[in-house]
Amino acid sequence: MSNSNIISVDPLGFPWETKDPFLFCAHHRDEYPEGNHNMGPNTSLSGRNIGQDFVIKDGWRMYHGNVVPGFPYHPHRGFETVTIAKEGFVDHSDSLGASGRFGAGDVQWMTAGKGVQHSEMFPLLSKEKRNPLEIFQVWLNLPKKDKFVEPHFKMLWREDVPTINHKDSKGKKVEVDVIAGHINNTKALHPTPSSWAAEDDHEVLILTVKLEAQGNWVLPKSNTKVNRTLYFYRGDNLLVDEVKVPSYHAIEVNSEADLELTAGSEDCFVLVLQGKPINEPVVQYGPFVMNTEDEIRDAYSDYRKTQFGGWPWPKHEQVHEQSLGRFAKHSDGREEVKG
Repeated sequence: MSNSNIISVDPLGFPWETKDPFLFCAHHRDEYPEGNHNMGPNTSLSGRNIGQDFVIKDGWRMYHGNVVPGFPYHPHRGFETVTIAKEGFVDHSDSLGASGRFGAGDVQWMTAGKGVQHSEMFPLLSKEKRNPLEIFQVWLNLPKKDKFVEPHFKMLWREDVPTINHKDSKGKKVEVDVIAGHINNTKALHPTPSSWAAEDDHEVLILTVKLEAQGNWVLPKSNTKVNRTLYFYRGDNLLVDEVKVPSYHAIEVNSEADLELTAGSEDCFVLVLQGKPINEPVVQYGPFVMNTEDEIRDAYSDYRKTQFGGWPWPKHEQVHEQSLGRFAKHSDGREEVKG
């Protein structure tokens, strides 16, 4: 690239490629129809590869769901999931007996650690109107020393997530949700205790940025050289330090420079992922992320023996009562109710 602050610009696929300490990011945007009495789509599912429905048809997918869209119970070990909800709802259930429902603006931070099963279903709660869904799921690696910590999750509720509301010199609005790390004097909520993001000097930064059409904002530089990637996922075009980038592209940039972002003629939406690399070997096989092939084999062996605690729920694709609002029930019995 001619601009020294831009390392590369690449089109986005599925899932999105990321840099250490991240493993990948899945972006889900589905225009679901009205829901039925089971909280699934109130329409025919014929013509879909049910159980493995990843091709967008009529604007949406069922993923691995049979009745409700989403991801029925499956195991994880050795990393963390950060699930950012922008529209729609996610129902969480896990092998520790914990559960929850979160929606637009909420973030779930889950440490899989030594092993957990969970399901992530997308209940279509409205029978009267369409149920659009947009979420990001970011996989953040754990260093070797923390791969066997106890699993648990933490909710970052939208009421508590810090937001920067900026107006540029032309009065254009920019909104920045600070999910991890800090921007100037705005600091995110604490992540889970064993997260790579829990240490300030790892400079983990997760932001969602909305720039009003023709709006301008400067992303401040990092303190040290770390991996920084911008994911421009909606809008017509975005100027990144005067380089014009088309929609649905990833922009890897130099983190040690302030970066000027200017939206085109439409509102522009950007996800920012940044962090100090862990710099350890990564061996990933499906839902397990370890440091060696032997550890992967051990993970499968442990899962076959223990099922990571089994599945205490009546359904593989567990959803909660339709009438419930946003809530979290943790394995220690602690409950949070947001309505």
